[in-house]
Amino acid sequence: MSFIDKIKAKAKSNVQTIVLPESLEIRTLVATEQILAEGIANVILIGNEKEINEVAGEINIKEATIIDPNNFTQMDNYVETLVTLRSKKGMTEEKARELLTTNTLYLGVMMVKKGLAGGMVAGAVNSTGNVLRPSLQILKTAPGAELVSSFFVMVVPNCELGANGTFVFSDCGLVQNPNAEQLASIAGSSAGSFKALVGEEPIVGMLSHSTKGSASHPDVDKVIEATKIAKDKYPKYKIDGEFQLDAAIVPSVGASKAPGSEVAGNVNVLVFPDLDAGNIGYKLTQRLANAEAYGPITQGIAMPVNDLSRGCSAKDIVGVVAVTAVQAINQE
Repeated sequence: MSFIDKIKAKAKSNVQTIVLPESLEIRTLVATEQILAEGIANVILIGNEKEINEVAGEINIKEATIIDPNNFTQMDNYVETLVTLRSKKGMTEEKARELLTTNTLYLGVMMVKKGLAGGMVAGAVNSTGNVLRPSLQILKTAPGAELVSSFFVMVVPNCELGANGTFVFSDCGLVQNPNAEQLASIAGSSAGSFKALVGEEPIVGMLSHSTKGSASHPDVDKVIEATKIAKDKYPKYKIDGEFQLDAAIVPSVGASKAPGSEVAGNVNVLVFPDLDAGNIGYKLTQRLANAEAYGPITQGIAMPVNDLSRGCSAKDIVGVVAVTAVQAINQE
């Protein structure tokens, strides 16, 4: 069974409700039809029912719940909650009502906060900043989390490396240039995410253009320091570095370049030194190896909210919704 089939099966075993606030986007509606048909999740769409149905046309979204912000019976309660959460930042009742009635992202996150939905997925037409801003303001970071970061689950066909071709790549979508402490936090969070979603032991490689001192540069020093921190903070995980990519994932190269490392050559969680490397790396793998890319999936937020690439397909949305549903299940 493939990674996404396993994720969908788990999602179906305990059906969650996921809110999709970008309800006038055709990809969202095509994805909604498939999600409902497969029984992956219940779906809440936010917006005017007539407008949504006009965009949907022949797309079957009859089983979706449509909530109109201008006719939502819980709006007063949601406004009160938002004022309470953000009063120290100058939030007033008037501002809260305007946000929740005009910005579907804020209303969607509030639905997650209030338990109406187990998670939210957006980003097909909104920037990462716009998706995550209400999430951080309303949901905050998860207990014990030092940093909100993101990852992709990459599934490479006909590949024996990693976990039979399955990897976590992090961070590919959020933290621009992490320092050593942040990079260590990304490593720990990504190991936990791999374990939760893939169900196998995470083996974490801290990537660089250097392997075990083969090059000297402040960028290499950062990864070396991050590796030390991560090993100390997350002793339950196998973590090592710094590794060049081939030394991390190819057993023969790992044995040659990093003899004695139980991690080298066996890595399934790739921690990139910065966002440029991570973003380029996942897109190269997706396009040149025809890999399936599920994400970006966020980690470190108190409840599941996931951001889509604006170039995503309806199939991508279905996959991210399934992952979000499993994250919601894991939080129960």
